[in-house]
Amino acid sequence: MPCIYVIAIAVFIIFNAVDGEIKIPSTLDGPFKPVTVPLDDSLRGKAVDLPDSDPRVERSVKGFEPEQISVSLSAEYHSVWISWITGEFQIGYNIIPLDPKTVASVVRYGQLRFPLAHEATGYSLVYNQLYPFQGLQNYTSGIIHHVRLTGLNPRTLYYYRCGDPSMRAWSKIYSFKTMPVSGPRSYPNRIAVVGDLGLTYNTTTTISHLISNKPDLVLLVGDVTYANLYLTNGTGSDCYSCSFPQTPIHETYQPRWDYWGRFMQNLVSKVPIMVVEGNHEIEEQAGRQTFAAYSSRFAFPSEESGSSSTFYYSFNAGGIHFIMLGAYIAYNKSGDQYKWLERDLANVDRSKTPWLVAAWHPPWFSSYKAHYREVECMRVAMEELLYSHGVDIVFNGHEQFDNVHGCLHDKPRPSGGQTALLWQQLELHTLVSVVINQILGVLLAAQHLRNGMKPTREINCNRFNHKEVHAYERSNRVYNYNLDPCGPVYIMVGDGGNREKMAIEHADDPGKCPEPLTTPDEYMGGFCATNFTSGPAAGKFCWDRQPEYSAFRESSFGHGILEVKNETWALWTWYRNQDSKSKVGDQIYIHLGLDLSLSRFLTLKISLPTQSHLRSSRSLTLIVSPQQLAISPPPQPLARDPTAAHAYDLAVTSRSRSHRHRSWSHLRLNLSHPPT
Repeated sequence: MPCIYVIAIAVFIIFNAVDGEIKIPSTLDGPFKPVTVPLDDSLRGKAVDLPDSDPRVERSVKGFEPEQISVSLSAEYHSVWISWITGEFQIGYNIIPLDPKTVASVVRYGQLRFPLAHEATGYSLVYNQLYPFQGLQNYTSGIIHHVRLTGLNPRTLYYYRCGDPSMRAWSKIYSFKTMPVSGPRSYPNRIAVVGDLGLTYNTTTTISHLISNKPDLVLLVGDVTYANLYLTNGTGSDCYSCSFPQTPIHETYQPRWDYWGRFMQNLVSKVPIMVVEGNHEIEEQAGRQTFAAYSSRFAFPSEESGSSSTFYYSFNAGGIHFIMLGAYIAYNKSGDQYKWLERDLANVDRSKTPWLVAAWHPPWFSSYKAHYREVECMRVAMEELLYSHGVDIVFNGHEQFDNVHGCLHDKPRPSGGQTALLWQQLELHTLVSVVINQILGVLLAAQHLRNGMKPTREINCNRFNHKEVHAYERSNRVYNYNLDPCGPVYIMVGDGGNREKMAIEHADDPGKCPEPLTTPDEYMGGFCATNFTSGPAAGKFCWDRQPEYSAFRESSFGHGILEVKNETWALWTWYRNQDSKSKVGDQIYIHLGLDLSLSRFLTLKISLPTQSHLRSSRSLTLIVSPQQLAISPPPQPLARDPTAAHAYDLAVTSRSRSHRHRSWSHLRLNLSHPPT
């Protein structure tokens, strides 16, 4: 239920420190002064794809033995999905798909390695990637199996093997551990978060470092294999539209998905992986079909979470409720995704899942030049809903854009029958897009004239060409570009290791602010980014310095680890690939957002970091929005006992999230330390 009143408080605690200097900051110390780590170009890594001859991606099974085995979660702890592939893919001009009915989908599992006392069956499918153009090769997958295991115990190790017993085509025995039961003090130990992974030598470093952190769960926030940086003949490039501008359709080389599945099996056959789609998974083919590989290869708890789509779903992992959203499917308020999100958020029980974490691929609050404010329409549509329900953390990746249909090139035209008809449909779609962009350009040019800006003379057919925006950035708490103690912390981890290399230019660098005409939501339509109307950037499209909502940014490959300690504190750590596995690139304690109804409580409980994080003083200062109050007389310093609690009476200002209601209330503040 959305809160009627919300206490918007940023607390700064100052008292006698035990160890002196602060070691790990917390969001209660913020908002932080923006930090940009200078680029060391020598550390950008080897962003080169693994070749198909690498032993880590070669097929190592025979016949219909399972490969590319993975585990994913259902909506609750008592159920998981096991997925795998049998049989070989085919690529060429005259392919014949395998028949899924010829191979059974069976998993045997149990809490003992021998015997595996339980058995479950599931379903299987194949998918095709077809191109109706002369010279382009078609693809059909091996048989993809998905089996759901139910009735599992929480936080329990299970052994399993998958395959077809009638063929004696079994995998070896693997194991996984279930999630803890939902509750305010029940959490996975570590959750790895990574985006824009790909399959490069940098990817291998990322996954090696990630495995060394022993995660219980992996979140992959889009852009999985980068198969769409290849032609169907296996020729690849860092920039598709730069290298292949004349292709009649954006091709992909689907075997890269199989290579990725083989490489990742060592991790995801043991640790559940939850994936949300990125733009590199669009992969358009005949009949305007998209996302075939993404929707077929992974199992999603869509049905279990009330969703009708693989693009958005939710699940619980202990006391965390995760919401995975789709940026490449309708997100407007009248659409199915938005209505599902409203229902899902309304059903969240914060007494069982105090933490609310959302994830989708393209970032809302990136300060990098590439893709700057390009998903404004999604933010405008959904931000208020997420904010009003008190989402605590948002994870994003970074997207890359290749415009192969943004302008009418002199592309080779196929002829005859269905092939010619499909081409005409694609060309008509392109023409409509260009006309719409021309109209938007005229409207925006008029707006620029009113604002005293020089309009762009023409629509540049190449303005949507290849962009790369792969980097790390963590925000202060933010809502609608303003610092807000009730807003989420946005963390962008689009730096998993893909071959597009790193983003290095910021929109606030001199001369780097993009033209507003270059920032439409080209995938979903819409043009929502305009000049800021308030704050330090009022009247401008970009800040002239690192925005105050951007707390930390760096162009390096890496991954992150989320450790939720209790119902109040979570530790976020980002690791860079160029460092040793244990060295930290960025780290912060995230305090659970204050989203409390005055009608439901008399005590406001706020926990503090360990005493070694705090400075020396005998005063406690409370900064309350919209007024600053100090406790008088100052309380005594906190005791050395880290479990000791201290209560103080104080008056605070309460307000609603919409800033319409304000009233006074007296509360009691309890201060305590989180576990070390």
